[in-house]
Amino acid sequence: MARAWKYGDNVDTDVIIPARYLVTGDPERLGQHCLENLDPGFLAGKAPGDVIVGGRNFGCGSSREHAPLAIKGAGVSAVIAESFARIFFRNAINIGLRVYESPAAARGIAMGDEVEIDEGGAAIVNRTRGERYGIAPLPPFVQEIVAAGGLMAKLRKELEEGGAGA
Repeated sequence: MARAWKYGDNVDTDVIIPARYLVTGDPERLGQHCLENLDPGFLAGKAPGDVIVGGRNFGCGSSREHAPLAIKGAGVSAVIAESFARIFFRNAINIGLRVYESPAAARGIAMGDEVEIDEGGAAIVNRTRGERYGIAPLPPFVQEIVAAGGLMAKLRKELEEGGAGA
């Protein structure tokens, strides 16, 4: 079970990780500054596996992978939003961060709610409110990328196993 950290619309990449920290690509170092300007209590209060819930256009702004890396480095297990900026969504998949579009969940989940993602049932379950929100499951090949820890990790594994056209 994960606790929800809820934010609004248009959470941009500069709010997720301020530009002054873009001197590294290390997820753990980036994670130490994740959302610090938007929510100063986030880093002290979050627990491993918590989820971030956003509104529309989550991750708008820069095309750099630093924003999803910071979220992953902070120990967040997934981001749920009404919609994502397309480049953020793709970068999240590339680095193995689970992302789910669900307008109903984005509207129904409140800050601090206990939620569970049921990929098999294609739903997000809000244990606090006793509600269930549908999600479009990620395509199997995308699930494989995320499960492997990202695109590069998946390709390395396939190459080691003699796959991926090797």
